[in-house]
Amino acid sequence: MKEKIRNLWKEVKKNKESYFLLLPYFILFFTFVVIPVIVGIILSFTNYNIIQAPRFVGWNNYKRLFLEDDVFLIALQNTFKFALITGPLSYFACLFFAWLINELPPKIRSVLTLLYYAPALSSAIFFIWTYIFSGDVYGLLNGFLMNLGIIKEPIYWLQDSRINLYVLMVVQLWMSLGTSFLAFIAGFQTIDRSLYEAAAVDGIRNRWQELWYITLPSMKPQLIFGAIMQVTSSFAVADISAQLIGFPSPLYSAHTIVLHMWDYGSIRYEMGYASAIAVILFLITVGINQGVRRIIRPD
Repeated sequence: MKEKIRNLWKEVKKNKESYFLLLPYFILFFTFVVIPVIVGIILSFTNYNIIQAPRFVGWNNYKRLFLEDDVFLIALQNTFKFALITGPLSYFACLFFAWLINELPPKIRSVLTLLYYAPALSSAIFFIWTYIFSGDVYGLLNGFLMNLGIIKEPIYWLQDSRINLYVLMVVQLWMSLGTSFLAFIAGFQTIDRSLYEAAAVDGIRNRWQELWYITLPSMKPQLIFGAIMQVTSSFAVADISAQLIGFPSPLYSAHTIVLHMWDYGSIRYEMGYASAIAVILFLITVGINQGVRRIIRPD
């Protein structure tokens, strides 16, 4: 152990200029990321209402969360269902469309890239979906289906507890096709073209073989980044549900972990309990991110 520390210190002294340049980023990262996470973990073991000093309660918040809070279990189920469906779908959709657009001429590719990224430019652009899924006869989807004779009465897309979570998934899919898509486009652009020429000599004959044997292995860092971004955004869904369906949603049908944390932290001011919810969400996302890294292991 002492030998490892001694070697680490020698390595730091050897590259002291590089570590000095990294120092501002490290200070900001430690101040705004590491410290809040540590404070949140400490508060999760307390009863804290902002006005009075925190009171240590041990594991009580976690016991209450899993044994007494039925709404949290609904939120946990909804969040996992949401992440397991929208995460992989949006990830492969981003990868497929990025590969497809990358094959086009540069000018057309630039225009289509901007159009594809447009939904992610504004955080409130999803409000157009309130018109599409409006629950009266004037809603775009209801009017279209009624004109075709598929339905006779309007469907309450956003208020029906049996279907509103799936409607939310559609909107989230549309919103999430942004950052990962750009990362994949960048990854496609940085692949060494000589690899394709060498692969052609070795017997690769079509674009699908190029994609599988050359393209995907060459852009594993971008694939990992895209997977982490999609997983994180899937587990952090809250605003879209609150704005489209309302808070709380009918029978908590679209309730998510982040909404549950927001409820206890910003409305009830039970910061200790809200911190316990945040810690559980943090552990879930860290565990899934580690799993993704193991699956898409970089060389």
